[in-house]
Amino acid sequence: MAYVAIKGGAQAIANSEALFDYLRTREGETAQPLQTSSITHQLRLLHSRVLSEGGVYHPEAASLAIKQAQGDTLEAAFILRAYRSTLPRIAQTTAHNTLNMRLTRRISSAFKDIPGGQMLGATSDYQLRLLREQLRDENPENFRAVCRNWFADIAESDVPDCFPKVLAELQAQGLVAEPPQADPSADAFDITREPLSFPTTRSAALATMARAEQGALLALAYSNMRGYGDVHPTVAELRVGFLPVLLPHPITGKAMEVGEIEVTECEVVAMYQSPDQTSSGKPLFTLGYGACFGHNEVKAISMAILDRALQNGFEASPQNPSEDPEFVLLHIDGIDSMGFCTHYKMPHYVTFQSDMDRLRRAQKKIDSSETADNSHD
Repeated sequence: MAYVAIKGGAQAIANSEALFDYLRTREGETAQPLQTSSITHQLRLLHSRVLSEGGVYHPEAASLAIKQAQGDTLEAAFILRAYRSTLPRIAQTTAHNTLNMRLTRRISSAFKDIPGGQMLGATSDYQLRLLREQLRDENPENFRAVCRNWFADIAESDVPDCFPKVLAELQAQGLVAEPPQADPSADAFDITREPLSFPTTRSAALATMARAEQGALLALAYSNMRGYGDVHPTVAELRVGFLPVLLPHPITGKAMEVGEIEVTECEVVAMYQSPDQTSSGKPLFTLGYGACFGHNEVKAISMAILDRALQNGFEASPQNPSEDPEFVLLHIDGIDSMGFCTHYKMPHYVTFQSDMDRLRRAQKKIDSSETADNSHD
């Protein structure tokens, strides 16, 4: 039996797309469509993940992509990144100082007391992982009451929006190494316009990880923490908040605020460097850094761990996969890896036909050889 490439199937594809859309609406006539604003607020952590992996800060478009992809984060990020490719680049910001973040959450596992105090903010870190059955039949009145009650219990406060960095005190005491300094006159590596080449720069590595898939970052960082590496960090500071975006005024050139973006930033302190590796001749703690769009704490921490591991790889030959820049940076993009994986679902009729032909020839050759041997016997 022969297998050959076929043509057609356009109607089947159209029907498949229609069925995909039907499954979104099959609750029936009484169902209400999911609003993009509801996705932004009620599924905010899912929304943040897609926002980060899509690589463009557009909350409304990220919500629409999630709705269109029916909750598939990789597909939604793919849609968002495709949308990004259609947008013009109208300006470029200067480097932003995260000291100016309007914080909603700020913690340190290195110190109990930090300048300005710990701010737990919104987190599920201390909750029991038990199903909250009361959410099953949540009615609109109870839903709105949660918001009303929260604001009713909040008193006026003079807590500042901005706080000093925890690392500043460690740096003042000469306990941490200075982070690698880039050439201030050089532009950061733009991964959206230039292909990665190796050896690469730290800015290229950080930019690649900032829009990488969270699970991939976590898996590689976990491999380092588990023993295939030596980065066992302490979180000096984890910040979640809104960072003002500054652009030069078109006439005066003076930096002016045009908006703000939600970001998560993490700075970790890792094992110290030996005296022969530091400029001061003293052992110092090393640093790792991570930052990404949205509220993505696991991603930011994983990114900081891998940043430290990759710096080890930059400074010396990699000793494990998480220290190898080429291994890490070429395997953490969700769009790339998802595309390669799902392309195997597409027709491979011709190549598989070739594989079968080669296999049959090999089997026939062996059968002929065995027949010849038997005839000699």
